[in-house]
Amino acid sequence: MPIKSRIRAISGFPRQGVTFRDVTTLLKDATGFRLAIHKLINHYSGKKIHKVAAIESRGFIIGSPLAYALGAGFVPVRKKGRLPAETIGCDYASEYGEDRIEIHADAITRGERVLLVDDLLATGGTAEAAWKLLRGAGGVVSECAFLVDLPKLGGRERLEKLGLKVFALVAFDD
Repeated sequence: MPIKSRIRAISGFPRQGVTFRDVTTLLKDATGFRLAIHKLINHYSGKKIHKVAAIESRGFIIGSPLAYALGAGFVPVRKKGRLPAETIGCDYASEYGEDRIEIHADAITRGERVLLVDDLLATGGTAEAAWKLLRGAGGVVSECAFLVDLPKLGGRERLEKLGLKVFALVAFDD
């Protein structure tokens, strides 16, 4: 059974008119989860990646095993106030209002190649903010990786206009 068929669609969540793509059904399926992580590992194997930066929270689930397999460090990109040491942050507008993401001030060394990871690409606002944050910290974001791309919401196009490469395992056109 392919990866796409393991991702559940939930109509009307988080609000009417939205079809939410729920990756937890992929994550709970041992075979599907292994398949997804192995596809990402195969895609990035041999590429010079120093850090995998993953966006809270489902991005952590994808980014951690990927960083481990690639021999890279792991950088959690968190919501405001969730990291214990000195942080740097980036404010951005999300679909639901204003938000802020942060990383530890010492998470990235200038010039490190960073792979940005999250579970799903929708409008690209959070990923763009994470890119700005990582770039501001001195990192070079080599690519953005997602389990799911929702092309009609424009995130891929938004990130590609910034000069970023985008890789997703599956896309849903609805």
